[in-house]
Amino acid sequence: MFKYRIPSFIQKLFSSYTWKVNTKDKLLFLTFDDGPHPEITPWVLSQLSEYEAKATFFCVADNVRKYPEIYQQIIHAGHAVGNHTYHHKNGWNTDVAEYLEDVGLAENYIHSKLFRPPYGRIKRKQARFLLDRYAIVMWSHLSCDYSIDLNMKKTLKAMKKIGNGSIVVFHDSEKAWHNLEKILPELLDHYHQQGFKMMALSKEIC
Repeated sequence: MFKYRIPSFIQKLFSSYTWKVNTKDKLLFLTFDDGPHPEITPWVLSQLSEYEAKATFFCVADNVRKYPEIYQQIIHAGHAVGNHTYHHKNGWNTDVAEYLEDVGLAENYIHSKLFRPPYGRIKRKQARFLLDRYAIVMWSHLSCDYSIDLNMKKTLKAMKKIGNGSIVVFHDSEKAWHNLEKILPELLDHYHQQGFKMMALSKEIC
C-alpha cells in the first residue's frame, strides 16, 4: 500500500486507468468516496461551495438507495458522480461475474461513465469488461482520512504537494469524519490560495 501518493511506475504499469488529468493548467480534481452520508455529505458540499469548488463523488449505490435526497443535493450543486459498486466490493476478493453484477446493480442508481473500484482493488479481467463502458478513475494523492492513527501534520504536508491535474481522494463517510473535518477546510483554503481551480471529472477528460 502506497501512502499519500501513487508512484509513477504504478501509474505507467496500469496506464489504462486514470491516475491524473493531463493538463498544463492549474486544475485540481477532488474526489469523495463511499457516500452519500446524511450529515457528512451536506457538510462537504457546504465546504466546497465556499470556494466555488466542484468535485466528483464516487457513491456506493446502497447509500444512494438509502439517502436519495442527499444524492440529488450532490447533482443539483453541479458536482459529478461515479459508480463505486453497490456493496463496496473488494475486487481482489470477489469473483469476476459477481463483481460485474454488483457494478451493474449500482447502475440502476448511479448514472455515470466514471467508475472507481473500492480500495483501488480490481482484477485485470474485471477491468477489461468495465473499460468498455467506463473511465476507471484511480488517484494521484490519497488523504488517508480513514486512518485511526493519522498523523495530521504529515498528511497536510503530503496533500499540499500536488501538481496540475492531480486527483485527490477523500471520504464522506463516518470512518473518515474525525479527520476529514480537520483536513478538508485547511486543504481547500490552501488549494484556493495556490490558484488552483477545483473541478469535477468527466469521462471526456479522463
